[in-house]
Amino acid sequence: MESPEASATPAQHDGDPATPDTDTPRATPALTARLAAMAGDIKVSHSVFAMPFALLATFLAASGFPGWAKLGLIVVCMVFARTFAMLANRYLDRDIDKHNPRTAGRALPSGRVRPRDMMIGMIVCGAGLVGGAAAFGYWGNWWPAMLSPAVLAWLAAYGLMKRFTALCHFFLGAALAISPLAAGLAIEPTSVTSGPVLWCLAGFVLLWVAGFDIIYAMQDIDVDQRDGLHSVPSKLGTTGALVAAKFAHVGALVALIGAYRMSSQLGTLFSIGIAIVGVLLMIEHVAARRGKFSMAFFTVNGVISLILGGLGIADVLIG
Repeated sequence: MESPEASATPAQHDGDPATPDTDTPRATPALTARLAAMAGDIKVSHSVFAMPFALLATFLAASGFPGWAKLGLIVVCMVFARTFAMLANRYLDRDIDKHNPRTAGRALPSGRVRPRDMMIGMIVCGAGLVGGAAAFGYWGNWWPAMLSPAVLAWLAAYGLMKRFTALCHFFLGAALAISPLAAGLAIEPTSVTSGPVLWCLAGFVLLWVAGFDIIYAMQDIDVDQRDGLHSVPSKLGTTGALVAAKFAHVGALVALIGAYRMSSQLGTLFSIGIAIVGVLLMIEHVAARRGKFSMAFFTVNGVISLILGGLGIADVLIG
C-alpha cells in the first residue's frame, strides 16, 4: 500500500524559489499531457518500497502460494492505495511545493495539471481500492472492505503532518507499514491476530521508512526552517538527523530479526537477506553523510525491499 506510504513515498520537505506568476493565464494542457504529468509525478517505480512486503505477507498468511486471484487483488489494491497516497500528497502540498526549488517543477505547481485533475484521480483510486478490497468478500472476508475507508483517511492525512509535527517521518513509515498487515488480513484475518510475525514486518517497514525519510529530508533543512515546516532535520540539524536515522534503522533491524525468529516459515534465505540489509543500511548512511541522497534513497532502499521480499517468499515456498 507506499504511503504511507503511507502506506505505502518520502516526506516532501519544501523550499523556496520565486513563485510563478499566477496572474498570467495559461492554456490548459491536453488530457494526455495532464495524465502523463501526473504519472511522472507519482513515480510508479517507487512502489518497490512497499509492494514486496505486501507480497511477502500474502505468502506468509497463505502459508504458501495464495492463488492467482487473491494475489492479483493484492497487487491491484496496492497500486490503487499507493497512487491515491501520492496524489493526495501532491494535492495537499501544492502551495508549499511551488515555493521550493526542488519541487516547483512538479505537475501542480508548474501548472501542467489542475487541482481538480488530482482530485479526480484521488476519487478514482480511492474507489478502486475500496472495490478491490470488497472483492475479498467473494471468499467471505469483509474485513478489507470495512477497513479500506480508514486506510484511505490515514494515507491522505500524511500530507498534512509536516505542518504539525517533526514525527511526520514516522507517520509516513506507519502509512507504508499498513501494507503487510492489510495484505495478511485480506488473505487470512487470523494471521494478524495469531502471532507477531506480520507485526514485526510492519515494525520494520515503519522504522526503515522513517529512517530513510529523515535522511531524504536533510536536503530541505533551510527551507523547512524558513517556512516553519516540521522535520527531524529542521529540529536537530544534520548531525542530529543522522543519529535519529541510525536509531530508527537499528530498531528496524531488531524488528526484522524478530520476524525471522518468530516465524516457522522464514529460514536461511531470509536470514541472509537480513545480513545483506544490515550492510546496505550502513552503505546508505555513508552515502547520506557524503550528501548522495539519490543513491541513499532510491537505489539502496529499492534493493533492500526487493531482497527481503524475494528471499522471504522463496523461503515460504521452499519450506
